[in-house]
Amino acid sequence: MPTINPNIAILEFRPGPGGEESSLWMDDLMRMYSRYATKVGWLTTQIDTNIIKISGIGAFDQLQWETGTHRVQRIPVTEKHGRIHTSTAAVVVLPKITSSDVQFNPDDIEITASRAGGHGGQNVNKVSTAVRLLHKPTGLTFSVRQERSQQQNREIALDLLRAKLWQMEEDKRLAATGSTRDKIGLAMRADKIRTYNYARNQIKDHRINKEFPLSKCLDGDLTDLLLELTILSP
Repeated sequence: MPTINPNIAILEFRPGPGGEESSLWMDDLMRMYSRYATKVGWLTTQIDTNIIKISGIGAFDQLQWETGTHRVQRIPVTEKHGRIHTSTAAVVVLPKITSSDVQFNPDDIEITASRAGGHGGQNVNKVSTAVRLLHKPTGLTFSVRQERSQQQNREIALDLLRAKLWQMEEDKRLAATGSTRDKIGLAMRADKIRTYNYARNQIKDHRINKEFPLSKCLDGDLTDLLLELTILSP
């Protein structure tokens, strides 16, 4: 088993079918977790447009069960006739893996640097600090422009690669053993785990068959929900 840092969670967000509304919903989920992190005193760092890192005591231990498909039922801002749409976005929660626990061939890695752009002063725009990493065998790519140092961004990109490679191996292992880890966990990552219904101001977690107030959770108060999942986790 790899050494997993219980205090660092890497959250990747992916829009599902549904076009712009799914992308908006993905952003809403990212905001929800960032607000929760702020409320409990954790640090949130934007790594890529759809990836954040949350650091704090027990961050991964608490958030690991959020992996899966999150379904929303609401009237999109782009809807002209007031109809309720159903859209989805996927959340994948990855751990930070110790470098010695996940090995890969350095020749399989292609890293390119570019100017980061955006905020951060003249250094950000004049020096090639942003990093794009490609893992040739899997096609995995990561773009990181978080730090002002190219070396720091390179290390972050390698951390992401290790986490994704671990995830892929874990999926294979679970598929081979037929394990479902009850109703919660990595084996259920493709399944719908939760529905967010705006008309009812209600969230239903399908794994534990319990409901929670939507507006409260979207504002970052996930304490009760996460506690229920932690209690019932394998």
